[in-house]
Amino acid sequence: MTPEREDRIIQVLEKRQDAITVVLENVFDPHNISAVMRTCDAVGVQEIYVLNTRIAPHKRWGAKSSSSADKWLTIHQYTDAKTCFTDLRNKYDRIITTHLSSDAVSLHEVDFTGRIALVFGNEHSGVSEEIRILADGNFIIPQVGIIRSLNISVACAVTLYEAFRQKTIAGHYKRRQLPDDAYNELLSGWSRGAAEIRAEARNRGTAGNL
Repeated sequence: MTPEREDRIIQVLEKRQDAITVVLENVFDPHNISAVMRTCDAVGVQEIYVLNTRIAPHKRWGAKSSSSADKWLTIHQYTDAKTCFTDLRNKYDRIITTHLSSDAVSLHEVDFTGRIALVFGNEHSGVSEEIRILADGNFIIPQVGIIRSLNISVACAVTLYEAFRQKTIAGHYKRRQLPDDAYNELLSGWSRGAAEIRAEARNRGTAGNL
Protein backbone atom coordinates (compact mmCIF):
# COMPACT_ATOMS: atom_id res chain seq x y z
CA MET A 1 0.00 0.00 0.00
CA THR A 2 1.35 3.41 -0.96
CA PRO A 3 2.02 6.06 1.72
CA GLU A 4 -0.66 8.28 0.12
CA ARG A 5 -3.30 5.57 0.43
CA GLU A 6 -2.30 4.83 4.01
CA ASP A 7 -2.54 8.53 4.85
CA ARG A 8 -6.05 8.69 3.42
CA ILE A 9 -7.18 5.68 5.43
CA ILE A 10 -5.76 7.20 8.61
CA GLN A 11 -7.41 10.57 7.90
CA VAL A 12 -10.80 8.87 7.51
CA LEU A 13 -10.35 6.72 10.61
CA GLU A 14 -9.51 9.80 12.67
CA LYS A 15 -13.01 11.14 11.87
CA ARG A 16 -14.94 7.93 12.60
CA GLN A 17 -17.53 8.33 15.37
CA ASP A 18 -17.94 5.72 18.09
CA ALA A 19 -20.94 7.27 19.88
CA ILE A 20 -23.62 7.15 17.18
CA THR A 21 -25.16 4.34 15.18
CA VAL A 22 -28.07 3.62 12.85
CA VAL A 23 -30.52 0.75 13.27
CA LEU A 24 -32.62 -0.33 10.27
CA GLU A 25 -35.70 -2.35 11.19
CA ASN A 26 -37.14 -4.65 8.50
CA VAL A 27 -36.11 -2.40 5.62
CA PHE A 28 -37.11 -4.32 2.49
CA ASP A 29 -35.19 -2.64 -0.30
CA PRO A 30 -31.44 -3.37 -0.20
CA HIS A 31 -30.86 -0.21 -2.24
CA ASN A 32 -32.32 1.85 0.61
CA ILE A 33 -29.97 0.12 3.03
CA SER A 34 -27.05 0.78 0.71
CA ALA A 35 -27.96 4.45 0.40
CA VAL A 36 -28.00 4.68 4.20
CA MET A 37 -24.57 3.04 4.30
CA ARG A 38 -23.20 5.63 1.91
CA THR A 39 -24.47 8.46 4.12
CA CYS A 40 -23.07 6.79 7.24
CA ASP A 41 -19.65 6.59 5.62
CA ALA A 42 -19.89 10.23 4.56
CA VAL A 43 -20.46 11.54 8.11
CA GLY A 44 -18.20 9.05 9.89
CA VAL A 45 -20.77 6.66 11.38
CA GLN A 46 -18.89 3.36 11.55
CA GLU A 47 -21.47 0.85 12.79
CA ILE A 48 -24.89 -0.07 11.38
CA TYR A 49 -27.38 -2.52 12.87
CA VAL A 50 -29.69 -4.30 10.42
CA LEU A 51 -32.62 -5.92 12.24
CA ASN A 52 -34.85 -8.28 10.27
CA THR A 53 -37.59 -9.91 12.35
CA ARG A 54 -40.27 -10.07 9.64
CA ILE A 55 -38.20 -10.56 6.51
CA ALA A 56 -35.29 -12.81 5.62
CA PRO A 57 -31.79 -11.53 6.37
CA HIS A 58 -30.25 -9.67 3.47
CA LYS A 59 -27.57 -11.52 1.55
CA ARG A 60 -26.39 -8.52 -0.46
CA TRP A 61 -26.80 -4.78 -0.73
CA GLY A 62 -27.47 -2.55 -3.72
CA ALA A 63 -23.94 -2.08 -5.07
CA LYS A 64 -24.67 1.09 -7.06
CA SER A 65 -26.43 2.74 -4.12
CA SER A 66 -23.66 2.00 -1.62
CA SER A 67 -20.72 2.78 -3.93
CA SER A 68 -18.88 0.06 -1.94
CA ALA A 69 -19.50 1.88 1.35
CA ASP A 70 -20.31 -1.47 2.99
CA LYS A 71 -16.65 -2.45 2.66
CA TRP A 72 -15.70 0.33 5.08
CA LEU A 73 -18.48 -0.09 7.67
CA THR A 74 -19.09 -2.50 10.52
CA ILE A 75 -22.48 -4.10 9.82
CA HIS A 76 -24.32 -6.13 12.47
CA GLN A 77 -27.28 -8.27 11.38
CA TYR A 78 -29.94 -9.52 13.80
CA THR A 79 -33.13 -11.56 13.59
CA ASP A 80 -34.14 -11.05 17.24
CA ALA A 81 -35.10 -7.60 18.51
CA LYS A 82 -34.31 -8.19 22.18
CA THR A 83 -30.83 -9.50 21.40
CA CYS A 84 -30.21 -6.50 19.17
CA PHE A 85 -31.37 -4.06 21.85
CA THR A 86 -29.32 -5.78 24.54
CA ASP A 87 -26.21 -5.21 22.47
CA LEU A 88 -27.24 -1.63 21.75
CA ARG A 89 -27.79 -0.93 25.45
CA ASN A 90 -24.27 -2.15 26.19
CA LYS A 91 -22.83 0.58 24.00
CA TYR A 92 -25.31 3.46 23.70
CA ASP A 93 -27.05 5.51 26.37
CA ARG A 94 -30.17 6.39 24.37
CA ILE A 95 -32.14 4.62 21.65
CA ILE A 96 -34.69 6.74 19.80
CA THR A 97 -36.94 6.01 16.85
CA THR A 98 -38.36 8.02 13.99
CA HIS A 99 -42.08 7.90 14.70
CA LEU A 100 -44.93 10.41 14.55
CA SER A 101 -46.45 10.32 18.04
CA SER A 102 -47.75 12.74 20.64
CA ASP A 103 -44.50 12.53 22.61
CA ALA A 104 -42.20 12.87 19.60
CA VAL A 105 -39.72 15.76 19.61
CA SER A 106 -38.34 17.64 16.65
CA LEU A 107 -35.13 16.40 15.09
CA HIS A 108 -33.56 19.75 16.03
CA GLU A 109 -34.33 19.20 19.71
CA VAL A 110 -32.38 15.94 19.87
CA ASP A 111 -28.93 16.08 21.48
CA PHE A 112 -26.68 14.09 19.16
CA THR A 113 -23.51 14.74 21.15
CA GLY A 114 -24.09 11.85 23.55
CA ARG A 115 -24.02 8.11 22.89
CA ILE A 116 -27.10 7.51 20.77
CA ALA A 117 -28.68 4.90 18.49
CA LEU A 118 -31.17 6.02 15.81
CA VAL A 119 -33.83 3.56 14.66
CA PHE A 120 -35.48 3.82 11.23
CA GLY A 121 -38.38 1.56 10.26
CA ASN A 122 -39.35 -0.08 7.00
CA GLU A 123 -40.73 1.59 3.90
CA HIS A 124 -44.40 0.77 4.52
CA SER A 125 -45.24 0.79 8.22
CA GLY A 126 -42.28 2.53 9.82
CA VAL A 127 -40.90 1.49 13.19
CA SER A 128 -42.91 -1.35 14.74
CA GLU A 129 -44.72 -1.08 18.08
CA GLU A 130 -42.39 -3.71 19.53
CA ILE A 131 -39.36 -1.54 18.82
CA ARG A 132 -41.05 1.65 20.02
CA ILE A 133 -41.70 -0.02 23.37
CA LEU A 134 -38.05 -1.02 23.67
CA ALA A 135 -36.78 2.45 22.72
CA ASP A 136 -36.41 5.57 24.88
CA GLY A 137 -38.45 7.96 22.78
CA ASN A 138 -39.34 9.22 19.33
CA PHE A 139 -38.37 12.09 17.08
CA ILE A 140 -39.77 13.52 13.87
CA ILE A 141 -38.26 15.46 10.99
CA PRO A 142 -40.14 18.77 10.65
CA GLN A 143 -42.16 18.99 7.42
CA VAL A 144 -44.79 21.35 6.03
CA GLY A 145 -46.00 19.36 3.03
CA ILE A 146 -49.14 17.29 2.55
CA ILE A 147 -47.22 14.01 2.51
CA ARG A 148 -45.72 13.79 5.97
CA SER A 149 -43.06 11.21 5.29
CA LEU A 150 -39.70 10.88 3.59
CA ASN A 151 -37.97 8.00 1.90
CA ILE A 152 -36.03 6.14 4.58
CA SER A 153 -32.64 6.86 3.04
CA VAL A 154 -33.53 10.57 2.80
CA ALA A 155 -34.81 10.65 6.38
CA CYS A 156 -31.63 9.00 7.57
CA ALA A 157 -29.46 11.45 5.60
CA VAL A 158 -31.29 14.49 6.99
CA THR A 159 -30.93 13.13 10.53
CA LEU A 160 -27.28 12.21 10.23
CA TYR A 161 -26.35 15.60 8.85
CA GLU A 162 -28.02 17.26 11.82
CA ALA A 163 -25.93 14.96 14.01
CA PHE A 164 -22.88 15.88 11.92
CA ARG A 165 -23.59 19.57 12.48
CA GLN A 166 -23.91 19.18 16.24
CA LYS A 167 -20.86 16.94 16.52
CA THR A 168 -18.78 19.34 14.45
CA ILE A 169 -19.68 22.22 16.78
CA ALA A 170 -18.87 20.02 19.78
CA GLY A 171 -15.44 19.23 18.34
CA HIS A 172 -16.01 15.51 17.87
CA TYR A 173 -14.28 15.54 14.49
CA LYS A 174 -11.19 17.31 15.80
CA ARG A 175 -10.02 14.40 17.95
CA ARG A 176 -10.13 10.64 17.53
CA GLN A 177 -13.35 9.07 18.83
CA LEU A 178 -12.59 5.40 18.27
CA PRO A 179 -11.01 3.38 21.10
CA ASP A 180 -7.50 2.13 20.35
CA ASP A 181 -8.51 -1.51 19.86
CA ALA A 182 -11.30 -0.64 17.40
CA TYR A 183 -9.05 1.86 15.60
CA ASN A 184 -6.22 -0.65 15.15
CA GLU A 185 -8.57 -3.42 14.05
CA LEU A 186 -10.17 -1.20 11.42
CA LEU A 187 -6.80 0.10 10.24
CA SER A 188 -5.61 -3.45 9.64
CA GLY A 189 -8.84 -4.51 7.94
CA TRP A 190 -9.09 -1.40 5.79
CA SER A 191 -5.51 -1.78 4.61
CA ARG A 192 -6.32 -5.27 3.34
CA GLY A 193 -9.63 -4.04 1.93
CA ALA A 194 -8.00 -1.22 0.01
CA ALA A 195 -5.67 -3.68 -1.68
CA GLU A 196 -8.61 -5.93 -2.63
CA ILE A 197 -10.58 -3.01 -4.08
CA ARG A 198 -7.60 -1.93 -6.17
CA ALA A 199 -7.22 -5.49 -7.46
CA GLU A 200 -10.93 -5.63 -8.38
CA ALA A 201 -10.64 -2.25 -10.11
CA ARG A 202 -7.67 -3.43 -12.16
CA ASN A 203 -9.62 -6.54 -13.19
CA ARG A 204 -12.52 -4.31 -14.34
CA GLY A 205 -10.15 -1.89 -16.03
CA THR A 206 -11.20 1.02 -13.75
CA ALA A 207 -9.46 3.03 -11.06
CA GLY A 208 -10.36 2.29 -7.44
CA ASN A 209 -11.18 4.93 -4.85
CA LEU A 210 -8.42 3.87 -2.50
